[in-house]
Amino acid sequence: MRASTDIVALVSEHTALRQQGRRWVGLCPFHAESTPSFSVNAEEGFYYCFGCHESGDAITFVRATERLDFAESVRLLADRAGIVLHETEGATDRRRRSELIEAMTKAVAWYHERLLSAPDAGRARDYLRSRGYDGAVVRRFQLGWAPDDWDAMARALALTPQVATETGLGFVNRAGRIQDALRARVLFPIFDPSGRPIAIGGRLLPEAGGASARPHGNRRTEPKYKNSPETPIYSKRRTLYGLNWAKHDVVASGEVVVCEGYTDVIGCFIAGIERAVATCGTALGEEHFRLLRNFGRRIVLAYDADQAGQSATARVYEWERRHDVDVRVAQLPGGADPADLARADPDALRKAVAGSVPFLQFRVDRVLAVHDLSTPEGRARAAEAALAAISQHPDPLVRDPYLMRVADATRLEPELLRARAASLQTPSAAMGGERPERSHRLAGHGVPAEARARRPAVNRPGLAALRLAVHRPELVADRLEEVLFVDELQRRAFVALAGAESLQDAVDGADEEVASLLRRLAVEEPDLPESAPGDAAGTLIARLAREAASRALAGRVSAARIGQLELADVNVETASVRRWIAELDDPARSREAADRLVAWLLGVQEGPARGAPRTRTTEPG
Repeated sequence: MRASTDIVALVSEHTALRQQGRRWVGLCPFHAESTPSFSVNAEEGFYYCFGCHESGDAITFVRATERLDFAESVRLLADRAGIVLHETEGATDRRRRSELIEAMTKAVAWYHERLLSAPDAGRARDYLRSRGYDGAVVRRFQLGWAPDDWDAMARALALTPQVATETGLGFVNRAGRIQDALRARVLFPIFDPSGRPIAIGGRLLPEAGGASARPHGNRRTEPKYKNSPETPIYSKRRTLYGLNWAKHDVVASGEVVVCEGYTDVIGCFIAGIERAVATCGTALGEEHFRLLRNFGRRIVLAYDADQAGQSATARVYEWERRHDVDVRVAQLPGGADPADLARADPDALRKAVAGSVPFLQFRVDRVLAVHDLSTPEGRARAAEAALAAISQHPDPLVRDPYLMRVADATRLEPELLRARAASLQTPSAAMGGERPERSHRLAGHGVPAEARARRPAVNRPGLAALRLAVHRPELVADRLEEVLFVDELQRRAFVALAGAESLQDAVDGADEEVASLLRRLAVEEPDLPESAPGDAAGTLIARLAREAASRALAGRVSAARIGQLELADVNVETASVRRWIAELDDPARSREAADRLVAWLLGVQEGPARGAPRTRTTEPG
């Protein structure tokens, strides 16, 4: 599948690439940057970012950007390449899921066409126009209309009772007939991150006076919004409306705007904020943070002030630390929601999002704004309420500046406030809170962040030698040995290369740390003179031999001093090894000296006291 994919074309769908020598470079699609640090090796099919250290191949790229698992990524690439996959394991479950998604896809298309053309959808079209939704918006978000009919959709699509029930599109009524779940509602299809429909939300049309319509006579009042139930393809706590459209802008900006409802998301898009999502009838929770952190590290809550205040709990601070995200609040003017503000004053919405403030600042400023600070009693009440909010934050380095902010606003002594704050601290705040989950992972990658951020090696000659082994193996294939690499990671990378038939095989068989280094080397071109590349390779091997031999010799001298080795034998070795190290500087003798040192190192590695060469030359002396 990797060989059938043009990785440059694949990556170019997410970031612009330009050719630079044998590689392609561009801005990294995984983190915000202004200077290109992302490189692609088209021949080997690997990418590597020198900024955030993300690396991989076509499959890992799809997993990271589309947030799919391995099997789904392979299927997507197979579809791109026109390859037919023959799957057996888990085929029944996959066929069932595919059947449900296919039914949902047909239902979304049927409802969408009803909205566009059916006579009974006229009021729905008028309502959407009143919200500022033109035809382009309706088509982009695939909005639909459910007619006020018992089973129009189920009959049109010939749904079976099982499919209707398992998708949430319908149910079997007491008469034993399939009945549509959604009737007389404007519909908002909900998609998974890869753009497949998995659920539908429906809104009643408002009556002329502003109240929601009651489409089914006087039997009971229908809720304003009605969403699909939990199904095998839809989990509310793991789903965010709009993520399929927003994800690219979220990844590019590093920021995601979280709203309360579907119309808020669409309003943000209309206003040019194309990184908005919404929860699907649930409060923002742990699973949402797990999903959001894979796309952007800054989460801006675009709720009305009351809802934002209610959401400001100590759990949000735990999630900030656990998932290493920055939660902020867009302070919307006049208690408006994003949908209303996008229609009335889109500039104000854009400014509110751009000027979002840290979560704790929002809470403190809101408390101070609603209290009377002109009297001692009012200032005391304001301080008490603000300190209650501040005390929930787990980081004392964050708490204290906000405490000083309260001291300035209330004209109370900081030490007095600190004493009061100490008595209000929550247990988690007093202990510094939970440790942040530094091992946050990209979906499907399973790679700890610190492992991705670590510099893959520190020994530059070793890196250069590995680079030659990747790009110009004919220059070093018969001279490089594992013992030449003093850096442990480089040594493991060489072993992986030496034991594999290709770079791809080496990457596939290595642990992630080694694989990341190999992918990095694949996008780095070796720095070799065109006139004498072999001489440059020889000089590099001599440098490796000098360093490795010097370290090994120092270790053997130390061992002799404490009686672990015979001193006389080590003295003989020392004289020979030092002579060979000196000969490395003589062009006429450099190659032979390097070979002697490698042979000695191999002998040391295998354990003889005197380090007798095993393969390349004669004994020391």
